[in-house]
Amino acid sequence: MARHYPIICIGVTLLLAGSAAAQELEPRAYSNSPVGMNFLMMGVGNTRGEILFDPSVPITDADADLNLAAAGYGRTFGLGGKLALAAVAFSYAQGDMSGDVAGEPQRIERSGLGDMRVKLSVNLLGPGAMTPEQFVQAPRKTILGVSLTVQAPTGQYDETRLINLGTNRWSFKPEVGVSVPVGRWFFDVYAGAWFFTNNDEFFPGDSFRRQDPLGSAQAHVCYTFRRRAWVALDATWYGGAESTVDDGPPSERQNNTRIGGTFSMALTPRQSIKIAASSGASARTGSDFDTWLVGWQFAWYDRPGG
Repeated sequence: MARHYPIICIGVTLLLAGSAAAQELEPRAYSNSPVGMNFLMMGVGNTRGEILFDPSVPITDADADLNLAAAGYGRTFGLGGKLALAAVAFSYAQGDMSGDVAGEPQRIERSGLGDMRVKLSVNLLGPGAMTPEQFVQAPRKTILGVSLTVQAPTGQYDETRLINLGTNRWSFKPEVGVSVPVGRWFFDVYAGAWFFTNNDEFFPGDSFRRQDPLGSAQAHVCYTFRRRAWVALDATWYGGAESTVDDGPPSERQNNTRIGGTFSMALTPRQSIKIAASSGASARTGSDFDTWLVGWQFAWYDRPGG
């Protein structure tokens, strides 16, 4: 009999790292799985819509159309008797952006690596670290998990350019999440915040950019089907992140919401796909864009024959 592997695609948003920091929609981020599972992931996607800049940068009415591709690896393991998941992802972006620069319409193209992301999550409450045999027999329970995502400044960056694919700074996001199973349904709620280091090589190269924390909250309603598939309705809010360049005026506080949907399905006992799409529901201050993402996952156990 073929062994079936849990569908735990480690976040299409994490996989397409850096494409839209703090605006994630990631259902089932704190799901259960056995220890010793490995995940290889690949994904593609597109982000299209409005983007905003600091008030000191003379760009208005800016739009972007970015194609994204990424690859990543994740692994589950036991940490003090709790289930933990570590993942790393790298991304590549290609696309064009247009806007008015000092009142003159301009258009540019960019292609290159985005910032790398690393994520560690631990389920503090709920099923603990289990073997595959224990996992099959374990009842579903409410899960309380925590995570830390780190975005490293590995992406393409040129301080003489107004627009870059990399951010030239470190970003950190601690988060807490709860997942509650009710029959075939899962109800997920997460809360977290991005914290940013300063960019001391901001355009035109000798400027200093600082940014306040950006808070975020997510809610997901998921329904699971019998044949290892699930669908989710997703929503997120994010706000804050006023930024300042040198001694200039601060930007306005962001205050936005997004809604979307996610579908995940097993293709074979080891493989699964995830499809996600989202759009801005309200964007009083901040970026307003549409995104679609497709991810593929291949899973295997550590031990021989897994």
